[in-house]
Amino acid sequence: MKLNCDMGESFGSWVMGKDDAVMPWIDMANVACGFHASDPDTMAKTVRLASQHGVVIGAHPSYDDKVGFGRRSIPHTLNQIKHLVAYQAGALDAICHQYQTHISYIKPHGALYNDMMSNVKMYEAVVGAVASLPGNQGLMLLASSDMTDYSKIAESYGVNLIREAFADRAYTSGGSLLPRNRNGAVLKDNEAIERQVLQLAKEGTVTSIDGEEIKLDVDTICVHGDNESSIAMIEQLKKALDNQS
Repeated sequence: MKLNCDMGESFGSWVMGKDDAVMPWIDMANVACGFHASDPDTMAKTVRLASQHGVVIGAHPSYDDKVGFGRRSIPHTLNQIKHLVAYQAGALDAICHQYQTHISYIKPHGALYNDMMSNVKMYEAVVGAVASLPGNQGLMLLASSDMTDYSKIAESYGVNLIREAFADRAYTSGGSLLPRNRNGAVLKDNEAIERQVLQLAKEGTVTSIDGEEIKLDVDTICVHGDNESSIAMIEQLKKALDNQS
């Protein structure tokens, strides 16, 4: 089971996240591409850091919304969605080539990610953008109990899907994330987080907020490294996963 983390979200002198401390413990880095955060120098620094630690690099495109950190939906045509994804992924890949590496997948950020998951036409536009990129890029998306429709569209474009779950989010009985405005949506207890991650890795299931076991096929688990306690948790998860593999 791979751990992925959103990285490179600083901008100029404004620092967000502790990338230097997180990078040694993850497998996949979702690197911001300049629309919700980051800048060319931050992107280059993050690419170098990922390369030093053998971490796979993915593009993390978003709506053009630095003020809202990419968390606000912005109306776009489907062609505009294709263009903004390709534009950001291309920029990051160009920087990667300066350091003899490349992007391996795309993971949309924030509102773009949520909109992609809830709107099949937008999802297909993102898949089409990924398919248009050079190389064989994958698309990271939220794992659910029924991936049939997502898989059929991706297969028609020849795009490989990378299914992710979240280490610190609660799930509904339908296999979706419990909305953040609901009590208990974010897990704060380290033991509960580790238990959920190991259950996903070993059993391919997650226990819903109602106590029901939900089948969830997952390739990677998203973690966040914003502070010292979260970094310690990532290290703990990485060691626990390594010990059970």
